[in-house]
Amino acid sequence: MPRKLFIAGNWKMNTGLPDGIELAGKIRDASGANEAVDVGVAPPFVYLREISQVLSQSPIRLGAQNMYCEDNGAYTGEISAEMLKDVGCRFVIVGHSERRHVLGENDELINRKVIKALSDGLDVILCIGELLAQRESGQTNEVVTEQIKIGLEGVPSVCADGKSLSERLTVAYEPVWAIGTGRTATPDQAQQVHEMVRTLLADMYNATVADEVRIQYGGSVKPGNAAELLAQSDIDGALVGGASLKAEDFIAIIEAGVGLKK
Repeated sequence: MPRKLFIAGNWKMNTGLPDGIELAGKIRDASGANEAVDVGVAPPFVYLREISQVLSQSPIRLGAQNMYCEDNGAYTGEISAEMLKDVGCRFVIVGHSERRHVLGENDELINRKVIKALSDGLDVILCIGELLAQRESGQTNEVVTEQIKIGLEGVPSVCADGKSLSERLTVAYEPVWAIGTGRTATPDQAQQVHEMVRTLLADMYNATVADEVRIQYGGSVKPGNAAELLAQSDIDGALVGGASLKAEDFIAIIEAGVGLKK
């Protein structure tokens, strides 16, 4: 059975509350339930409750851009999985390149977040990807392999709720050199890494998990390149940054996915 695409918008530190509500409403109105594409949005923390209310009667999934790996305590500025669930979140983005390379998160911390999110009932988008220097020196596979192996260390193939890991986990390959730069990995470059990731997951878990887990591409995805990227056999959706802030662009990316799966 073909994997259902998952297209998620990461708004990062953008929008004000009125703009966010308007954006969510437009996406909601244009994105009904369908058999081809799951849709999600990850607004800034401070707007999650209001955006949750906008999306409450729709199939669009609400997500968070980050979380911490403890339930509560003296962790000023951090947010727990239970807090995210309280405001309607269904998934969380973990290990985004900006968390890694701007804010200094390492693979071990990311691993703790993955384990905590899954155990507390949040689905996870685990982000992986290499820097430009690593790509140019031929280290892409090595870097991505390490990020996945450490990021998923101790994560079982069946989660505590009885669901397969492939139902709860999405991997997002986002080459750092293609995020917000206007540069995009070619479909062949992206497919090669996605195929390698799937093979690695088969080695770590089993063929069923590897075949069923969704692997998104992230990195300057736009309406003009979405269809070609999403047409690749191992690309199961997109983690969209800048283009998710314009309703017409994000909707066009969703429609590109729907069109491919008809």
